[in-house]
Amino acid sequence: MRQNVSDTIIVIPARMAATRLPGKPLRQIGDAPMIVQVWRRAIEADIGRVIVACDGAEIASIITKEGGEAVITDPDLPSGSDRVAAALAQIDPDKNYGHVINLQGDLPEMNPHMLSALNTALNTGHFDIITPVAPITAEEQPLEQVVKAVVSWPDGDITQTGWALYFSRAPIPHGGITDADISVTTPTKLAVMWHHVGVYGWQRAALERFITLPPSALERTEKLEQLRAIEAGMRIGAIAVDMAITGIDTESDLQAAAKRLKT
Repeated sequence: MRQNVSDTIIVIPARMAATRLPGKPLRQIGDAPMIVQVWRRAIEADIGRVIVACDGAEIASIITKEGGEAVITDPDLPSGSDRVAAALAQIDPDKNYGHVINLQGDLPEMNPHMLSALNTALNTGHFDIITPVAPITAEEQPLEQVVKAVVSWPDGDITQTGWALYFSRAPIPHGGITDADISVTTPTKLAVMWHHVGVYGWQRAALERFITLPPSALERTEKLEQLRAIEAGMRIGAIAVDMAITGIDTESDLQAAAKRLKT
């Protein structure tokens, strides 16, 4: 592994008390526990230092045995964002890291290139937060668990960083054209609905401000944390990626991911 020379750090929040899939971080996927698979994807991105922010020694010991770094944080923290910020306060009180990527601990199929693209957009400094979006399929549109993003792209060019205006569990924008076969490598002015991928790159100052804010009205309504940032006036940038990556929430999700990772 290279010596870190980046001011970006990847922090992976993980906790054992998952409601729908207890002990989720340590469930086996392929040849390793889920949290190890996610950690490997972060290391493969080769952005900089990678930390697992966990809620106890059980996860920490697994990561350290793999040669990684883990920080134990308060198990009662209310969100992954709070856990990331708490870990940063422990390991980097002098704030040498100005950019933070919050990579959820249930994304073992994360594409390392997506993390690299996220980091590139984050380093431009034009947005407080950067997050990926992918073209949505017709089957995904009505699903509440699929979060939709409304994005304004500069000159209709989805190869640039767009401005995420809103997120919802409803199929928005109304009348949006969907085309799951759109290539994000070619500029287009075609309006599409976007599937939000829940990974965030933060300017550190924005993250530190965010965790001091109470849940906002829209956040409580939609049950989407990122709306707190929008209501607080923060700018969220969006990068277009070819395919959405979803988290592991159920036993069937786990088994399906294990099969895909074997192929």
